[in-house]
Amino acid sequence: MNRARQGMPMSKYSSQEMVLNMGPHHPSTHGVLRFVLQTDGEMIVKAVPDVGFLHRGIEKIAERVPWQAFMPYTDRIDYVASVNCNLGYAAAVERLAGIAVPEKAEYLRVIAAELSRIGSHFIGVGALLLDLGAVTPFVHALRERETFNDLMEMLCGARLTHNYVRIGGVSHDLPRGFREKCLAFVDHLEHEFLEEFNDLISFNTILINRLANVGVISAETANEYTLTGPNLRGSGVPFDLRRDEPYSIYDRFRFDIPVGTGKFGVPGDCYDRYWVRILEVTQSCRIIRQALEQMPGDGGIRTVLPRPFTVPAGEIYVRTESPRGELGYYLISDGGKSPFRVKIRTGSFSAMTIVETISQGVMVADLVAIIGSLDVVAPEIDR
Repeated sequence: MNRARQGMPMSKYSSQEMVLNMGPHHPSTHGVLRFVLQTDGEMIVKAVPDVGFLHRGIEKIAERVPWQAFMPYTDRIDYVASVNCNLGYAAAVERLAGIAVPEKAEYLRVIAAELSRIGSHFIGVGALLLDLGAVTPFVHALRERETFNDLMEMLCGARLTHNYVRIGGVSHDLPRGFREKCLAFVDHLEHEFLEEFNDLISFNTILINRLANVGVISAETANEYTLTGPNLRGSGVPFDLRRDEPYSIYDRFRFDIPVGTGKFGVPGDCYDRYWVRILEVTQSCRIIRQALEQMPGDGGIRTVLPRPFTVPAGEIYVRTESPRGELGYYLISDGGKSPFRVKIRTGSFSAMTIVETISQGVMVADLVAIIGSLDVVAPEIDR
């Protein structure tokens, strides 16, 4: 309340609330995203996400183009992990249409998806550290992601929006030398980079003080707000679609599900969400190594589709585990050459629902840490 405006005497210790705009061009909003902050000094009274700046009508575009032609658009749902977006859409169409995918293509999909998960987590944790003022760790994370980009360029010719998965398979087989370079990359991550990164950054006292006990989300609250992916597992909930509702060939691999345990603070705090992503990189390395060992040397990489390609009338919802949580595609077909209706569910949009709740009473600087720990990207929020 503005006491002076209402003619009341101003107390020496009275305060006034302010409304501040954080974004839509602030670096720590991870894209064109705006937060309306109601603050009392440095303390946040309320923080409301204001989305819509990046809306592109991508779901309506899906209903206006042929089934196969929408695949390049899926890259733009989450440009940091585009292969995972390809995979989810292809899996939904294939189940609705009853299309079998060659075994070798399934292995190639898993390898590409887990490499994409590693590259995405490097951007996620690196951007969080950058938001907190640590510039050098972000550069280190980008350096490792560049190796991922090199591998994907070898595989499909693209470095960011890959368009690698096809309905019925993938676009390219492994090129010569890819297997050796990929194994060298995962070995380097497990035995060199992550050990050094953790010693210098993850166990750094300054980082721990900035993230521990900040933005705590209990397991019950995480479920109530339908959080998914690392944000859910960071609260101690051991749920991963790759294990609990296996798709593709994930049931053939052995890997663990990292969860938040309150490593340096309370379970479900910002540090746990950060640490879960670090641990998931090692699990993705395990999956990639197993996939390369099990993958058959011969076999097709794509099922030949009839022309014109149509999908029988019906509806389906398929969800996969993307780096930012559940990525679900709800498709309705009327038997034509294009989807009748498309709805996409993303982890970043779900994460936005809890910001207003967990930001109450924290400092403005802590909101930066909270947003970074949720690892949101704007294209997943505005579709």
